[in-house]
Amino acid sequence: MITVLTQAQNQATDLSTRFENSGGTETPTYQEVIAYYQLLADTFEEISMEEKGLTDSGYPLHLVKYDAASRKEDATAPLVMLINNGIHPGEPDGIDATMMLFRDLATGKITAPENAIIATIPVYNIGGALNRNSHSRTNQNGPVAYGFRGNARNYDLNRDFIKSDTKNARAFAEIFHEVHPDIFIDNHVSNGADYQYTLTHLFTQHNKLGGSTGAFLHNTLRPELEKKLADAKWDITPYVNVFNEVPEKGFSQFFDSPRYSTGYTTLWNTLGMMVETHMLKPYKPRVEGTYELMKAMLAIAEEQHETIKKVRRQRLESLMTTENYPISWSLDTTRGRTLNFKGYKGEITTSEVTGLDRLKYDRNQPFTKEVRYQDEFEPSATVTVPEAYLLPVGWHQVTELLRLNGIEMELLKKDTTLKAESYKIKGYKTRTSAYEGHYPHYSTSVEKSVVTKTFEAHLYYLIPLRQEGIRYLLETLEPEATDSFFNWNFFDTILQQKEGFSPYVWEDKAKAILDNDPELAQAFEKKRSSDKEFRENWYAQLDWLHKHSHNYEKAHLQYPVYRVMRQ
Repeated sequence: MITVLTQAQNQATDLSTRFENSGGTETPTYQEVIAYYQLLADTFEEISMEEKGLTDSGYPLHLVKYDAASRKEDATAPLVMLINNGIHPGEPDGIDATMMLFRDLATGKITAPENAIIATIPVYNIGGALNRNSHSRTNQNGPVAYGFRGNARNYDLNRDFIKSDTKNARAFAEIFHEVHPDIFIDNHVSNGADYQYTLTHLFTQHNKLGGSTGAFLHNTLRPELEKKLADAKWDITPYVNVFNEVPEKGFSQFFDSPRYSTGYTTLWNTLGMMVETHMLKPYKPRVEGTYELMKAMLAIAEEQHETIKKVRRQRLESLMTTENYPISWSLDTTRGRTLNFKGYKGEITTSEVTGLDRLKYDRNQPFTKEVRYQDEFEPSATVTVPEAYLLPVGWHQVTELLRLNGIEMELLKKDTTLKAESYKIKGYKTRTSAYEGHYPHYSTSVEKSVVTKTFEAHLYYLIPLRQEGIRYLLETLEPEATDSFFNWNFFDTILQQKEGFSPYVWEDKAKAILDNDPELAQAFEKKRSSDKEFRENWYAQLDWLHKHSHNYEKAHLQYPVYRVMRQ
């Protein structure tokens, strides 16, 4: 039974928000947000709030739920929708919209779902919210004051989900696996081009989501959301993924790898999307549009709750038998669709600041044009799915994240001899500037070999793949995957050679090795004759011989995770 306040009760309990009281120009402080949800929880039995894990700011995350569905006597497993707000606190639209959404559900102003639970993290980046100012969002039109993008340690939290350097990300993982959402919404404000829309959507990439779940998102969920918003007189378009270019040239979907919130939630087949309101629109319609979008998504969740649960179950079942899995993707430029796009004329003029060319939009010249949009991706690299991984216990940073994400694994209890696949890191590139606390690798390649090895008791974890976290395992433990733990520097100590040679000592040993190994001597002479640079570099020659000898350490470039294949 939903609690509806009487008129007298409404007068006694002021449930208006700072956003509403300011005429849509202000957003509350972090403390005001939490106090407001506490008021709702104290007033309505359907709303609860609890503290979760600590963040880098020293404050805990809060989890707020609106739950009328599970209170029914004949309740089946309800659909769960999780809303994340304030990941970038300078983009607070979702903070205000969700406060009003929860209040209006509780007071009966909007129809409450009978088959869904709505959960929210009121402010995810608490440290950024406490760093309140009026200037850091240079491009943005309001509110009067807001938080900062970086968290208490200056991390952009929407680049941290897979690597989880922050306490925020680890607390989020705990909440995510507790709530186990079917639908995930992350509320943002855009950067980029100018155009007529207040609302844009950035769904997780549907080919990557894959299977019945990806098809449902692309063919049903997205079109239905667009239709409901159109019926409510709210135009929406896909996120305009262009910078310093005009959108009418065409644009493609932003690809959300697992470092991003929706890329992370996709690893558990959750239907995820980001809301991106337009930075140059006034704050009031941005918040109102975010509210309407969440209300529309809630209606779809109620109407389609059985189908959503079904397609998610089917996708997991298909992963339990799949033999191959894509670990990187590229845009399919041969496919796309046409948007009836509402923009503004943009032109290149001479800058009054630099005297050079600049882009300028003219809002007095709106247009509606057919614009090419590409949102189809195809795998660019695929791996065969192993039966299990074997991970040495010493890589505790990795094992901690696996446990945090509910991965099932067990310590080997006895020495076990297995035939397994082994990776040697063949090549990689590294960013030359810092990126979110790392110098990540990319363009990683491996050489694969099959070894028969005895894995000692208590020194390795056996991690079966056929479990709910199968996608998480493949995208973190396969070195070539876009956001693998290798690419995020978790295994960088294998890249440094620990033992070397003194040339004057190695010269004589190398000569003896060549005298006793004609095959190696032939390969050495072949490289010398075909590679002028090598032939003229005495140290490179000695190093080559060292790396082809028994003296060369086996750990150098040896990826420590082994793959146990189906026998």
